[in-house]
Amino acid sequence: MNKEYNDEYEKVCYLCKRSESKAGKMMMMPGNICVCSDCMQKTFDTVSNTDFSKLNMGDFPGINVFTQMFADTSKQEEQKLKKEAAVTIEKGEESKEEKEEKDKKQNGNGMNGFPNIGFLNLADFPGIPGRQKVKRRPKGEKTEPLIDINKIPAPHKIKEKLDEYVIGQEQAKKTISVAVYNHYKRIARQSQMEDIEIEKSNMLMIGPTGCGKTYLVKTLAKLLDVPLAIADATSLTEAGYIGDDIESVVSKLLAAADNDVDRAEIGIIFIDEIDKLARKRNTTTRDINGEAVQQGLLKVLEGSEVEVPVGANSKNAMVPLTTINTKNILFICGGAFPELDEVIKRRLNTESSIGFKADLKDKYDNQDVLSKVAVEDIRNFGMIPEFIGRLPIIFTLQELTRDMMVQVLKEPKNAILKQYQKLLELDEVKLEFDEGAMEAVAEKALEKKTGARALRAVLEEYMLDIMYEIPKDDNIGKVTITRDYIEKKGGPVIELRG
Repeated sequence: MNKEYNDEYEKVCYLCKRSESKAGKMMMMPGNICVCSDCMQKTFDTVSNTDFSKLNMGDFPGINVFTQMFADTSKQEEQKLKKEAAVTIEKGEESKEEKEEKDKKQNGNGMNGFPNIGFLNLADFPGIPGRQKVKRRPKGEKTEPLIDINKIPAPHKIKEKLDEYVIGQEQAKKTISVAVYNHYKRIARQSQMEDIEIEKSNMLMIGPTGCGKTYLVKTLAKLLDVPLAIADATSLTEAGYIGDDIESVVSKLLAAADNDVDRAEIGIIFIDEIDKLARKRNTTTRDINGEAVQQGLLKVLEGSEVEVPVGANSKNAMVPLTTINTKNILFICGGAFPELDEVIKRRLNTESSIGFKADLKDKYDNQDVLSKVAVEDIRNFGMIPEFIGRLPIIFTLQELTRDMMVQVLKEPKNAILKQYQKLLELDEVKLEFDEGAMEAVAEKALEKKTGARALRAVLEEYMLDIMYEIPKDDNIGKVTITRDYIEKKGGPVIELRG
């Protein structure tokens, strides 16, 4: 009847949005719509309990059109019922109770007993979202584990790969490599750990903007070949309010895994801007996207079965729901935590302000204060203790220095300078930056105080004229960017072909 359904995907009830594995056998309706037996029975119970005799059909414009549309079908059903009733009376074998039971079964399996009532083809109406597919889980078949411990790189191998893309942040890369390796080793060896259950190693990354938090996670997911979902905590709100539900972060992971529940349950979820969920101070309004969201994330972080919509962010959407167990999903939270350094300084300056042991107020101004962060500081910032406790691994990323900025410009595999060189190479022009030019770009980027993201903004400004003028002249063979050009004291060195 419907070629769209196959053994790979489950049927989903159009009304309650439960999959076939939960709701049981589905009934196919016109328009390739599936309805489970529970919803079908509820529909017929509602219709049978309605007294249509008190309704004035003349008050409903257009009702006659639908009545005429299904009149032929209804007449056939009535004639069929009359024939069956005549045979029953002639035989005299069924009692009144048996007949009522039979009528109930007939009414539950179709449109019998309801004249002039039919089913509309809802798939023909515009505006109704198409059905999303949920992959069917194999039953009774022994499948290979999704994670092979032999294919998981050792921590030092993971760090070596991260070194190719991320400059600096040695301690952060070492921490995340060990945590990820232990997490997936725990999943792959679950059958061998019956006596001891190892808990998840969720992580909290703290670092200024542009230091590589998101880029680190993206590189990690690419290396491990596991589904990755990046969610923004600023869009999350408490249940019942406008915004994304807590479960939407898991729904994004399911979409990244191509609606494969088994693969999604071993993925990575990165929740960025987690510091925006800090408890609001001195506010009289309800904190619907602060502490309330932290409390809603507790069970998801710890590991629980979450019912999520497939292909949508809201459970109210007309899409199927499926259940995902977050027990083996690795959660990585990241945030800039502005002014956290001030909180840390207040804790460190515990000595008396006068006397021989007095601490100077500017004692920690030129130090990497974020590396001295403690759970107490994060709690004072506005994160609730229950939330911090579910992120046992806390590490920080350093703010980029000028030398690190220069390395970011030229060393990574997809460095910004390499991107511009490739663009000009397509025009058969060679592009070079001398050391002074790169230092000047790094210095100007540091002034913007937006981390590595400022490098592209600075380069776009100075490369605009070059990218515009070079295609005009086919004789240009090489362009060298100098410090004088970046400081607007001169121009680039241009060499002609031959």
